[in-house]
Amino acid sequence: MIASIVFVALFAAAVFLFAKNVGKISRNIKLGKPADYSDNKADRLKTMLMVAFGQSKMVVRPIPGLLHILVYVGFVIINLEVLEIIIDGIFGTHRIFSFLGGFYNFLIGSFEWLALLVLTACAIFLVRRNVLRLPRFRKPELNGFPTTDANLILVTEILLMTAFLTMNAGDLVLQGRGVEHYTVAGAFPVSGMLATLLGGWSDGALIALERGTWWFHIIGILAFLNYLPYSKHLHIVLAFPNTYYSNLKPKGQFTNDANVMREVKLMLDPTADPYAAPPADAAPVTFGAKDVTDLTWKNLMDAYSCTECGRCTSVCPANLTGKKLSPRKIMMDTRDRLEEVGKNIDKHGKDYSDGKHLLGDYISEEELWACNTCNACTDACPVNIDPLAIIMDLRRNLVMEESKAPASLMNMFSNIENNAAPWQFAQSDRLNWRDEQ
Repeated sequence: MIASIVFVALFAAAVFLFAKNVGKISRNIKLGKPADYSDNKADRLKTMLMVAFGQSKMVVRPIPGLLHILVYVGFVIINLEVLEIIIDGIFGTHRIFSFLGGFYNFLIGSFEWLALLVLTACAIFLVRRNVLRLPRFRKPELNGFPTTDANLILVTEILLMTAFLTMNAGDLVLQGRGVEHYTVAGAFPVSGMLATLLGGWSDGALIALERGTWWFHIIGILAFLNYLPYSKHLHIVLAFPNTYYSNLKPKGQFTNDANVMREVKLMLDPTADPYAAPPADAAPVTFGAKDVTDLTWKNLMDAYSCTECGRCTSVCPANLTGKKLSPRKIMMDTRDRLEEVGKNIDKHGKDYSDGKHLLGDYISEEELWACNTCNACTDACPVNIDPLAIIMDLRRNLVMEESKAPASLMNMFSNIENNAAPWQFAQSDRLNWRDEQ
């Protein structure tokens, strides 16, 4: 009874804390500007099923893709077993679903093989990151917490799978001895091999081992749940809505700035009064984005959904030629700045300004102008994140708010303004080449 009370208290606290943190993340995402993604529901659902559920973009790189699928499928299916653990924890039962008989044996056996595959895949991922040291995991933006975060999650998953198998091994031996409370149920193809090492243990020691690993397993899962909001592994949750709200327009098709469109319409409308005062409650006119609150909510969801896998950066031609731009860093910086803004709201209120901005304090002009707008990063992302949308909005702010751009672009802008073309020739001289033939 005491164990059940302790379990219910821990479970309730974990769910409460997770819900609270999810609420903060939702609040932060909603700080972004409105954007309409309500069209093409069938296409959006298809995209989510293929990309998020089907992992279609992961297998472009077969080895990491296959390993990730093993971890993904194992994580989802094995956690079905958590439902039984929760019910057992609340009511003090043991293997409450054992009444399913042969199907239950099939489930537990499948969970064990999946646990072994997940454990193996995570071990290989650790080797790839820390022994083989693949180039995309050695970029400057991964220094410090991002590398620790990735390794911590992999080690945690290995420990959780090890605890699961050890728990089953102890359970199997106790079942064989007919110890009270240990219902004879389940098939244990993997932990059965571990059970042979426990034959000499006393009943008390085995019960302590089984109960200890049971508590470790469930507390580890609850801790993992509450670590997600602080980790790149939040993509486990956000990959599905993020792919559903993917940009379905052709790559390279940019949105028109509403403020610019309004000015153009005023110019084309002979009845409009260009000097008319704006409504008293109208927001100040701005162009592009200078901080995270100038981006759309989808841009901000992209930032939270970033897996930090580095596939975007590994195909970025600017990064490959030694330029400062890293699309992964763009997304990480956006998330870090958004987290900072959210903490300021929690501490000082929604109208507080710390004097910092995404543009300048986090992302430099050099990074923005290194982008070729080739869309290689958006094409490579396994969860359909669009770094280019953020880059272009930051560029718009530089050009239209601060008149900052490389000299070659400034010359082109001047030529368009004066000559209605990017070349330094007057319109009257545009056909002179014809007379010279």
